[in-house]
Amino acid sequence: MMLLLINKRVKGEDVGMKKKNWPTHSILAIAIVATWIKTYVVYHTSFDMEIENIMQQVILFINPLSFLLLIYGLSLFFKRPKARNRYIVLTSIILSIIVYANAVFYRFFTDFITIPVLFQTSNFGDLGASAAESIFLTDIFYFMDVIVIIVALKWLKVGEKFTIVKPAIRKSYFVFSAAVLFLNLGLSEIERPQLLTRSFDREVLVKNIGSYNYHLYDLYIQSKSHAQRALADGSELVEVNNFVRSSQADPTEKTFGLAEDRNLIIVSLESLQSFVINNDMNGHEITPFLNSLTADEDTFYFSNFYHQTGLGKTSDSEFLVENSLYPLGGGAVFFTHSGNTFHSMAESLNEEGYFTNVLHPNNKSFWNRDMMYKALDIQKYYDENSYIVNEENSVSWGLKDAPFFEQSVDLMAEMPQPFYSRLITLTNHYPFTLDVEDQNIPEYDSNSNTLNKYFQTVNYMDEALELFFEDLKEKGLYDNSIIVMYGDHYGISENHNNAMSQYLEKEITPFESAKLQNVPLFVHIPNSGVGEEVTEVAGQIDVRPTILHLLGIDTSKDMQLGADLFSEEHEDFVVFRDGGFVTDELVYTKNVCYDSATGVEIAVESCQPYIDRAIQELGYSDQIINGDLLRFYDLKTGNLLIEEAEKEE
Repeated sequence: MMLLLINKRVKGEDVGMKKKNWPTHSILAIAIVATWIKTYVVYHTSFDMEIENIMQQVILFINPLSFLLLIYGLSLFFKRPKARNRYIVLTSIILSIIVYANAVFYRFFTDFITIPVLFQTSNFGDLGASAAESIFLTDIFYFMDVIVIIVALKWLKVGEKFTIVKPAIRKSYFVFSAAVLFLNLGLSEIERPQLLTRSFDREVLVKNIGSYNYHLYDLYIQSKSHAQRALADGSELVEVNNFVRSSQADPTEKTFGLAEDRNLIIVSLESLQSFVINNDMNGHEITPFLNSLTADEDTFYFSNFYHQTGLGKTSDSEFLVENSLYPLGGGAVFFTHSGNTFHSMAESLNEEGYFTNVLHPNNKSFWNRDMMYKALDIQKYYDENSYIVNEENSVSWGLKDAPFFEQSVDLMAEMPQPFYSRLITLTNHYPFTLDVEDQNIPEYDSNSNTLNKYFQTVNYMDEALELFFEDLKEKGLYDNSIIVMYGDHYGISENHNNAMSQYLEKEITPFESAKLQNVPLFVHIPNSGVGEEVTEVAGQIDVRPTILHLLGIDTSKDMQLGADLFSEEHEDFVVFRDGGFVTDELVYTKNVCYDSATGVEIAVESCQPYIDRAIQELGYSDQIINGDLLRFYDLKTGNLLIEEAEKEE
């Protein structure tokens, strides 16, 4: 309506429909409508967003408009038609790139891009294979509005004539733009109260305020987080400290010090989810070695254990294990806060005389590891330069798991003991490529090439792990070590739910999807004879205190949000980075509360106390990271250094 008003009120213009005599600002209307329709179609075709009612559909339809009216409307200030038209074309190209980048990113991560991700440029080279798998010829559609605008300008001669818009008309236009924005926000607030203050879920934000406004909001959040550090004085730690102390879980006599003075070997199992454990694929056992450990007398197998990673994926799992803090919701903390002070597990083990190190045959700067490991007080990083890597022993992302483990054991054999080594595998990584000679089982037969190949790479990793145990025994490292293995994050995203439904023979609902975030955790203590399956709900945030207590190290003064998994005080409560959670009785995901035993939707009031608790925990963790608050905390004494902080300021 406002665009029509502009077209009619422009002085000297004929509103006829002749090919070369379109209304002056018809190009503005064409640009807005074309991008609006394109964006709405993309919402439904490229993003798997649950639309639960008519109100949500209405919000989804109008939310691109508030931003497009503003950004394209700036062309009204141009006095020359060529400059105005160039601005509109350039804007449409930029917006199309943003939408397309989100679509490609979503295909792999089932999430939306954040500003910190855009600065992870050092990762782009290594992401090449994964990105190539997510790009298709039909993606030209994402630039369809650009094509429409160019055609309108070049061949239909739309907007060739030009007259400056009167200030009153321009003012009315932007008042209308603001009205659409407030309408969008108002409806969103009704549908999702406290949307901009309590939501950790980017999908909910995009669904309500739109993809373009979401990126503006993300810019605000990132700016706010940087300001938090500059303004922090340590006083914020008082409340956080009280919460941590009140929720602490004391260790049990049975397990405290059970692995004292042993070497600690932690293996991050790339993309391993629990649905393959003790399972088969068309009659082929997928993980025979790990299956054997689930019933091993020296192994604690945690069958109800969940990953809690965000956009940082593997690096987020590292952060969780080292610090018992949640990763950030808007990007990889390894990138955004590598200059922070942390009190990592490595730091605690350094104090106990351990040689702390990470072994990972990748570029040292990938995920900014070379910088972050210094912040985590890890003594040495054995990167790709510490390994023999060539075409024969590599595939996809780099060195295959079998030669990686073999060479890593050789390196560990030369380390001073006791040592803490964390190993990060590579082969079972999207797009799950494997050489023919390493394929011990056939591909699956679903409509998802990703899932079909996944079983083969998981099986290869399992075989490599068995060889790893044998090498440790051969080198004399096995008996005096504790070996911890965990799945770092999901391997099969929600984009492959149809194929997963075929394999699991059940519909993958949001409830089932949340449960599929279950990853395995194995704590293997040779010659202990106390192993068992542990079915309590647990998460990666609990790994740090659990391991340190097994090694006989006190954590009562540590600023950590996890709890010892063997403690009688451990709570069956796992918080996901998006604010969802799992307990022994409830599952909360995508703003819906479910009964954990049946998967039946129940009243949200049943979940509300845990929703509040999840928001509180995530908020405290974000405060610690964004404010770099641990610089105001003395780990040895457990004292808050507020007075020293005030002197520093």
